[in-house]
Amino acid sequence: MRAGRLLSILLLLQNRGRMTAGELAAELEVSVRTVYRDVDALSEAGVPVYADRGRAGGFQLVGGYRTRLTGLSEDEARSLALAGLPDAAAELGLGTVLGAAQLKLYAALPEELRSGAGRVAERFYLDVPGWHREVERLAHLADVADAVWRARRLRVDYRRWDGSAVSRALEPLGLVLKAGVWYLVARCDGSDRTYRVSRIVAMTDAGEFSRPDGFDLAEYWRTWSEGFERRLYPETATVRLSPLGRRLVPVYLGSVGAAALEEADRAGGGEPDADGWCTVRLPVEAGRPGVGELLRFGPDLEVLDPEELRAAVAEAATTTAARYTR
Repeated sequence: MRAGRLLSILLLLQNRGRMTAGELAAELEVSVRTVYRDVDALSEAGVPVYADRGRAGGFQLVGGYRTRLTGLSEDEARSLALAGLPDAAAELGLGTVLGAAQLKLYAALPEELRSGAGRVAERFYLDVPGWHREVERLAHLADVADAVWRARRLRVDYRRWDGSAVSRALEPLGLVLKAGVWYLVARCDGSDRTYRVSRIVAMTDAGEFSRPDGFDLAEYWRTWSEGFERRLYPETATVRLSPLGRRLVPVYLGSVGAAALEEADRAGGGEPDADGWCTVRLPVEAGRPGVGELLRFGPDLEVLDPEELRAAVAEAATTTAARYTR
């Protein structure tokens, strides 16, 4: 552990030049006192570290010294797949490992490439979670990721969407990060299923399993996602939309709504009438959630059919209006 930290200090000074003890401590997630001890150890080992002591002091390498100790460990090599997702790497327990891997890469690059890589990090940042969404607390994510990597069977207690609890024996096949939410793809009772990691209440190791040959995580997720959208929006409704209502469809219904508008345009429908309103078919959720989704459009949407959905939206709108006229 300490050897890796000493190498990280060396690479940080090599890549960034002069750094204070506080900056090094924050980067390595250790105390300032530990940084001073590590720098002394580097000096005793013959590394030419120059130190300015005091409040404004700092450390730097003397005379353009450069190390060639840039080989990646196995964990660091794995973490590079998450190089553009620092928050995700931290959730998986790979935050400091990823930082060490990136330092080694920067140290191995020629000067012109290293400066270019630094400019990319200064100008682009990827923020995965959606707006108005709290970050999930994931007590078991790192252990789940370890089970995926090492092909370890898990016995989990799982809380389903309705609050009920079940126990499952899972063979973890992969992890997917979708819009800031982690999902576990696992084989259970002979079929591949999807579980939300935040709903895992407890888990224990249940031994090794043989990973199925030819399993394609990306293809599974694409197929599962398409099926999930169909299950989420099992019904369709014919609606009239104002110009504003049409612009709101992708905002309120996401990619499913945007696809419905594109389909209407390809079919030659959706043309505005004399009032600027257009008629299209939109996917809707079943029951009360579907009514609530359509009510979000306010006066910029009118349901034409099915009749029972039109009546349900009209009743909800009338009841709402009555509450404001008392």
